[in-house]
Amino acid sequence: MGAIVGITGVGGGSLMTPLLLTVYKLNPAIAIGTDLWFAALTKVSGSVAHARHGHVKWRITRLLLSGSIPASIVTVLLMQHFGYNKSGSGTLTFSLGIALLLTAVVVAFKQSWNRIGLRLERWIPESRKAALTVLSGLILGVLVSLSSIGAGAIGATLILLIYPRLESRYIVGSDIAHAVPLTLVAGIGHAAMGNVDWTLLASLVIGSLPGIWLGAHLTRRLPDRVIRTLLCLSLITAGWKVIH
Repeated sequence: MGAIVGITGVGGGSLMTPLLLTVYKLNPAIAIGTDLWFAALTKVSGSVAHARHGHVKWRITRLLLSGSIPASIVTVLLMQHFGYNKSGSGTLTFSLGIALLLTAVVVAFKQSWNRIGLRLERWIPESRKAALTVLSGLILGVLVSLSSIGAGAIGATLILLIYPRLESRYIVGSDIAHAVPLTLVAGIGHAAMGNVDWTLLASLVIGSLPGIWLGAHLTRRLPDRVIRTLLCLSLITAGWKVIH
């Protein structure tokens, strides 16, 4: 899985959670909770690296967090209240499937989002961007808490649509800086409900470290179109199987 993350640049949750469901046969809630912790732990080093290089727009990150953290806390509390933990609720699997299909769309049209964002600028004045950023964070907070997916590719795309003139390094850096605390908060909520397989998590984190390094080197040898095509097919297949 680490190699896949390194090759595609997409958050591990997009393929990790379906893997935990199909290969390890975990309950959906446990798969989601375990993946949230995997994402939080594996993205810390990337977040620190981007911050050291000045690639994080902290205002954007703070606005995203002001929406996503409260949304995540409320979502987890509602999950606990309605028993969406180890009961294998269809709500969780449906949310996961939708998140996978959304990620596939985001990846498939990766080259188009910047042009769409530039066209949207005439309807999105600077005075509205802060509110839209908070709203984006709120959406991500709910989506990530329900599915463990969205803090990576979807988050970066939302930033790009609101701030289309922002350089890619700042979009990626701000997105990762936002993803770490969001996945950690959501992960803590799932852990409180007993939705984390700690033994499996430790093995996944240890195994991912050399995999990410290997994937980062392999991506230099593979055309971007091939990577995106294979990833989209994997996401669509996984999303369709989860929903059905």
